[in-house]
Amino acid sequence: MGRIGISCLFPASWHFSISPVGCPRILNTNLRQIIVISVLAAAASLLYFSVVIIRNKYGRLSRDKKFQRYLARVTDIEATDTNNPNVNYGVVVDCGSSGSRIFVYCWPRHNGNPHDLLDIRQMRDKNRKPVVMKIKPGISEFATSPEKVSDYISPLLNFAAEHVPRAKHKETPLYILCTAGMRILPESQQKAILEDLLTDIPVHFDFLFSDSHAEVISGKQEGVYAWIGINFVLGRFEHIEDDEEAVVEVNIPGSESREAILRKRTAGILDMGGVSTQIAYEVPKTEEVAKNLLAEFNLGCDVHQTEHVYRVYVATFLGFGGNAARQRYEDRIFANTVQKNRLLGKQTGLAPDTPYLDPCLPLDIKDEIQQNGQTMYLRGTGDFDLCRETIQPFMNKTNETQTSLNGVYQPPIHFQNSEFYGFSEFYYCTEDVLRMGGDYNAATFTKAAKDYCATKWSILRERFDRGLYASHADLHRLKYQCFKSAWMFEVFHRGFSFPVNYKNLKTALQVYDKEVQWTLGAILYRTRFLPLREIGMLIILSEGCLELCCPIWQPPSSGATKHLKCTCPH
Repeated sequence: MGRIGISCLFPASWHFSISPVGCPRILNTNLRQIIVISVLAAAASLLYFSVVIIRNKYGRLSRDKKFQRYLARVTDIEATDTNNPNVNYGVVVDCGSSGSRIFVYCWPRHNGNPHDLLDIRQMRDKNRKPVVMKIKPGISEFATSPEKVSDYISPLLNFAAEHVPRAKHKETPLYILCTAGMRILPESQQKAILEDLLTDIPVHFDFLFSDSHAEVISGKQEGVYAWIGINFVLGRFEHIEDDEEAVVEVNIPGSESREAILRKRTAGILDMGGVSTQIAYEVPKTEEVAKNLLAEFNLGCDVHQTEHVYRVYVATFLGFGGNAARQRYEDRIFANTVQKNRLLGKQTGLAPDTPYLDPCLPLDIKDEIQQNGQTMYLRGTGDFDLCRETIQPFMNKTNETQTSLNGVYQPPIHFQNSEFYGFSEFYYCTEDVLRMGGDYNAATFTKAAKDYCATKWSILRERFDRGLYASHADLHRLKYQCFKSAWMFEVFHRGFSFPVNYKNLKTALQVYDKEVQWTLGAILYRTRFLPLREIGMLIILSEGCLELCCPIWQPPSSGATKHLKCTCPH
């Protein structure tokens, strides 16, 4: 009787054979044939399910060209080769309300071909860690002593100078960009701080640093930078290369006679700092938006070529950052409690044994509010739901439709066909303590926030001492995590009206190995080429206006690129 061999498509160790001769003599022929057929059927089933598993696990990735295209960026976490003379560097200082952070970026020399994107990424030190440093307090704290600002910022610049090769300093642009903390200062104080920086820094550092490299940027600029940064990293400014790309049909402003074009769907951004909150997303031409809420710019080279014109809704809300919101909340607590004590003859908050019970602080934590020489004592009750209810009036929502925070107009968002990324406090609030940054789920976040708020402060401190939270989480984060969780939730769902079942928000610090702060968009938007399709873009600053200057690519042998038309975005 013949032998049946089974080896096709199986690993070598799975090769086996079945011979009916080996079956017990007591079995008749029909029974032996049934057994053989059953074994063959089982083997075929095993093969089928193996193929299905492998296909499910790897097939999706192999079909996803976008994943393949960026896989190198994800896995490339090597230390920056500072001995490579073809590597360029750029430095951006983000002077925020609660502190200042310096980012060192690097990129290989661009080959001039507009089909290739400039590969800007964060510099990594010899230990493969991103070259980033933060100091406190915010630069606005020096409003009354501007002569101390240069000394304050020197540790950041020394840090960058140590990492950028000395031979590259003179060609490395340095930008010091101040945000909401400085915007709330009088113009005279802003000017004094900037003048101290512009006077002292060139004396001690050789970075490329001109008068236009230190400024207080508007909330609109900050939002545009964040929007450009994330969409650049995601590759949303590139050609559509396959049928699986998420696309939108766009009618370009000023090209009414042309048919609508298809291009990649861009992502929206949410960014919550210490003082302000921004939202930015692309809106169609058909949506009427006030000029102060609209940034319209052409990322293309020829003003007559409008394929890369983008209309981005950008709104910034001062006082809606995490720290500013807490301050407003405490001011309200203080004023209301003082008034109630006066009217009802109570002593709430005036002594440690009669504290004001704050639902937005962790259970049993003690805190104080200092105002006008008076002290109000607080004790946390850790009630997340009551905290949310208490802070809802701070959204300043109106009864009008299509409005957000402070009653500001907000164009419709197609929630079923959209994607948003949340940065800064959106990330810190979900990740630093709750350890759930990434894909946002309202139900999961709410449960984690409730549990955190209701946990006794002594237990939270013990966990902190054991290093169970993010390495950069400090006691200030632990103390106000409950409040900030509730604030972030209310701003996102009540303020910006995202439904609680919205599944397309990702809170992030890094995307494809890039820390996508607005500073990345700033370095892109201000200093280097952003090649798109057959074109490139260079952005410079002139008289306070961002100009888009477009180079024509020429083969290396034909000489340098030439700057052509420049247009100032609205």
